[in-house]
Formats: sequence, C-alpha cells, structure tokens
Amino acid sequence: MTPAYPGPRGTCRGSLHALEARRATDAGHPWLTDARTTELRPAKGRPSAHGQRPARLLMTADNFGDVWTYALELARALGQQGIEVALATMGGALALSQRRQAHAIPTLQLFESQYRLEWMEDPWRDMEAAGDWLLRLEDMVQPDVVHLNCYTFGALPWRAPVLVVGHSCVFSWWQAVKGTPAPPSWSAYREAVARGLRGADMVVAPSAAMLSELERLYGPLLATRVVPNGRDRALFTATSKEPLVLTVGRLWDEGKNVLALESVAQQLPWPVYAAGECSHPQGGTISARHIRLLGPLPPEQLARWYARASVYALPARYEPFGLSVLEAALSECALVLGDIPSLRELWDDAAIFVQPDDTHALCSAIQELAEDEALRRLLATGAYRRALEYNPQRMAAEYVAVYRELALSGRG
Repeated sequence: MTPAYPGPRGTCRGSLHALEARRATDAGHPWLTDARTTELRPAKGRPSAHGQRPARLLMTADNFGDVWTYALELARALGQQGIEVALATMGGALALSQRRQAHAIPTLQLFESQYRLEWMEDPWRDMEAAGDWLLRLEDMVQPDVVHLNCYTFGALPWRAPVLVVGHSCVFSWWQAVKGTPAPPSWSAYREAVARGLRGADMVVAPSAAMLSELERLYGPLLATRVVPNGRDRALFTATSKEPLVLTVGRLWDEGKNVLALESVAQQLPWPVYAAGECSHPQGGTISARHIRLLGPLPPEQLARWYARASVYALPARYEPFGLSVLEAALSECALVLGDIPSLRELWDDAAIFVQPDDTHALCSAIQELAEDEALRRLLATGAYRRALEYNPQRMAAEYVAVYRELALSGRG
C-alpha cells in the first residue's frame, strides 16, 4: 500500500516580501487569476463586521475526502446564520459531483485551482503561486476572517484575521504510522508548517489529541481551540441491517490500516466491504483479495452502504477525527476502532477498541459482534447517541464564536 505522504520535498521558493510586492502591484486588479482557476468576479461592496458576527469568510479546502466534506458541512451551517463563504480549492480538479454539491449551497461561492498541496511532491512553486492567488482573492472578497484548512498560507501577509485548522499533518502521521520521526527530506515541509502556525491568529483542531500533536511538533501555539467536526444526521439512516462489515476512507492511506482488515477477512463470518479511493493522487494503488473494494462512492450511495452495514471497522493507526466513524455512528453501526488517543477521546464507551497491530483482537471483536445481536444493538445505540453531539449546528456555533473573537481583536 502506498504511503499517504510519499517522497522528499524541495526547497521553498519565494518570500513574504516578494508576495507583499506582488500584492501591491495587483491591488488595482483583484480579478487577475492563474489560468488553472475559475474566473474571479469582484464581490459587491458591503459593510465590515466591525467586531460583530462576521458576514463573510475566505476559506480554503482541498478536494480529498474529509476536508472537502467538512468544508461543505460547515459552509452550509454557516449559511443558515447568514454567513457567506468564498471557498478556494486546491489539490486537483473537482469532480462534477463536487461542483454540484458546492453550487447547492446558496451562500457559497466556489473558486477552483489545481495547485499542489503542501504534502505533495515538490509543491513549493505551486504553493508560492497559490499564495499570490489567495491574496488576490482576499482583496476581491474582503472577508472578515480568513479560514485556512492548510498550514503554509498562515504565514502570508493577510489583512483579515487568520484561523488555521489542523486536520492532520505529515509529522504526526509519520510517527503514528511508521513508528519513527519523519526523515530529513521533510524538513522544508516542517519549517513551512511551523511558519504558518506561528502566523495564525488562532489555531483550531477537531480533537484535543490532534491539537496536542501540533503543539508538540510545531509549538508553542499562543491561541488554540478544539472544535469537533459535525455531520447532519438527516443525511444518514439505519434501514434493516445486513450481516456485513464496512470500512470507508482513502484506502491508499496507511493510517487507515485497511491491510489489517484484509488479513482477517477470510476468518470472519461476514463479508468486509471497503469504500473509498484506491489510487494515490500521485500514483500507486492498492489491491485486495479478501475484502470487497467498492471504490469511491457518491454521498447518497455511501449513505446506503452505511445504512446496510451492521458493523463499521476502522482499526486506524492515525485518524485525527474521522468523519467516516461519525457517519457510521449516525447510521447506527456498531463500531470497532483503532485504540488511538483521538478515537478514544471521541468514542470512549461507545465502541470496541483494538490495538491497530493486533489482528487477533480485531478478528475476535468483529466475530463477537457478528454472533451477539444484543451487544451490536447496545453499541450501535451508544454510538448513535454520541454522534448526535457532533452536529453541524454545534460546530458552526463554536466557529462563529472563534470568528467573532478574531474579528474583535484584528490581526495579531
């Protein structure tokens, strides 16, 4: 299985002084854009929030998995409070289904690019160009707060207050998955992440475990907050459960530990299905003989699989939050999870936990659930009740409190 974060990194090019100079040059032309992005349309003028509830955000996102889902869920919930979101995407071209999802949110304006992400192979030239693009977007959108779902851009010379959300990072992933610190070839990445975090006015993580890792690896961080992610329970349901086990995620990511399920699948009384992308965005793919690969599924189809599955298994080595676990819990699946700090924090007393490398315990846990319907129902009910706590309204309310605090204080 291909690692989630393969390959060495180059040297970061450019400087903040150069970005400031280019920004000054482009100040009169906020619609200027790279050929790979959507056309920038100047926003209509509006009054500033002046410390009240922010009215408009500039938010970044990538088109991979949880961050995309999180960004849309948050934008939808913020829109219900009258907050507009300009969403700038990077990492690759959006699928048609993703564009449709975004366009279905009336308070969201989508700006696309295909700039490489900071964890991708030799991204720094793209990161510099993306920084220029984002600063021009800020000039055009005039946001009250900049909400970054990546690290490096926290060091840009923003005018609005900046929030950086740490969803995951290479160094914490490497330690959890490989059992050793990331090699020196990742030093440029580490320096860029540290600069971005230092440049932010606030750093948020979806779990205390992830925030602790950011502080350990890149800290100290002056202003921090934990805001759990949320999902809309109306999108998920529990139909007649079937005798099957489901896992969901980027199957190429070693942190998901799909190989553990592959190794025990033949010993289980129920079939194991895996939904998600099998091909790494930079090359390489996974194959399986004993679990049944469904490939990437549109949200409606995936929800039907959650509804059918009696057991959801994710023996993860690394999972800073895990939206798929939340979705499975909202679908009343019994949970079998990797015993790691973040999943313990979020699902303690609502799941069976196994050490990620203990395939015997993984096999035994799934077998026990397959044989004991009362235990399955007990765990499924507990997981569902816990999942209701992680809802979009709570997530949006906590972010609005952060945005208001940033808008009041201004740039640090």
